[in-house]
Amino acid sequence: MDTNTHPYVKLASQSVQYFLEHGTPLPLPDVLDEEWREPRGVFVSIKKGQQLRGCIGNLSPAHDDLASEIILNAISAATRDPRFSAVTQDELPDLIFSVDVLTPLEKVEEISKLNPKQYGLAVQHGEKQGVLLPNLEGVDTVADQLRICLKKGRIDPDDPYEMYRFEVKRYC
Repeated sequence: MDTNTHPYVKLASQSVQYFLEHGTPLPLPDVLDEEWREPRGVFVSIKKGQQLRGCIGNLSPAHDDLASEIILNAISAATRDPRFSAVTQDELPDLIFSVDVLTPLEKVEEISKLNPKQYGLAVQHGEKQGVLLPNLEGVDTVADQLRICLKKGRIDPDDPYEMYRFEVKRYC
């Protein structure tokens, strides 16, 4: 791994490698620096070449600290994304990890407040939810972003739904 790789990305990669070798999550360090202690929503994406290999995350924190979010979402992206088979140890050298750290959700009443390059989108109707990260290749318009979110959440466009936007800081 490149020595210039961001520590969040290194942690995601190390977490998957450790899990595949030991069958348990990578232990947290005894002392976490301040930036690692802040709870935040996190998505971890894994690609093999240009193809997505796994992506799992949560919009709001599910754990007490950022380090735990990264470790557990990296493992889930590698082993529990229902769209893909689990990552194998043989694949590890070919995988590219990225970590998206999210801002808190902000409710949006008008689509004019959306921008697929700047904001991710979460659409909710009852228990159904569709989520799309920002600045994704091929998602160029708000209409594209909204259509994809509704489809991912299995939400009928005629159903009353709520929209939430969020920003991410992407680490590669």
